[in-house]
Amino acid sequence: MAVERSVYLHTDDVYVADVRCGDPPRGWTEARQAAVFGLVLVRRGLVRGRVDGAERLLDPATVYVERPGAEQQFAHPCGGDVYTEIVLSEPCVAGMLGGDPAVPGGLAHVTTELALRHRVLLARARSAHGDAFDLGERAVALAAAVFAQIAPGRVTSGRPATAAARERLVDDARAALCADPGLRLEDLSRAVACSPHHLSRVFTAVTGVTLTRYRERLRLARALDRLSEGETDLRLLAAELGFSDQAHLTHAMRRSAGLPPGRLRALLRGVPERGTAGPGPADGWRHRL
Repeated sequence: MAVERSVYLHTDDVYVADVRCGDPPRGWTEARQAAVFGLVLVRRGLVRGRVDGAERLLDPATVYVERPGAEQQFAHPCGGDVYTEIVLSEPCVAGMLGGDPAVPGGLAHVTTELALRHRVLLARARSAHGDAFDLGERAVALAAAVFAQIAPGRVTSGRPATAAARERLVDDARAALCADPGLRLEDLSRAVACSPHHLSRVFTAVTGVTLTRYRERLRLARALDRLSEGETDLRLLAAELGFSDQAHLTHAMRRSAGLPPGRLRALLRGVPERGTAGPGPADGWRHRL
């Protein structure tokens, strides 16, 4: 069977890949034990699964929850298929489920909200400026939405119980990000002793913005400071602030401030733009800033 796998994210805790299976063999595959916890989200085609002897049908309206140790076989009755694979580490799973990594296997249903989260995750992953922190936060949130169907009581366990505890958690996360805006999501969650899922949920509830958005604000504020000091090495600046490359930094600047780094540097240092005889875009931004 020809398998094409595009890996979009591969960190210590989260793995996200687009898998395309072509020309599958007839009948069942060889029985094998699942080595990891994972979610299989079929986007096109139909897959039959035989898990510990029980048969299940995987289609685009369901999510298959793969448990480590389960004996699995698969068949492809309609030919090739396409699916998204999300694999989470055992500590990440345990953090979402009250400290217990044991997850009930089976199928979850694809709601409209879950289908949209899935497609937005893929769109961000395929973007030339995809950010690992953002992808990790979205993948964990998608997994948590699946867990909420198959183990709803356990998903809510482990969150800070009081408003004061939630505020402290958010302050700790903000302090860690301020010290190092380039922190990975799993490093941040470990620093504040909270699972990525609970940290993301609490942070958004308290601040009104996602961890990804808040982190980008910090990074862009620091970038503006460096530009105002005359920084010209944008490749170095992007690397220091945790952007994937210079193009990613430029894209973020344009999206947030409406101007590329070079023009922002001129604006912040009071340098007239070449060929500008009168008020121009930079003057407009001066008034708005």
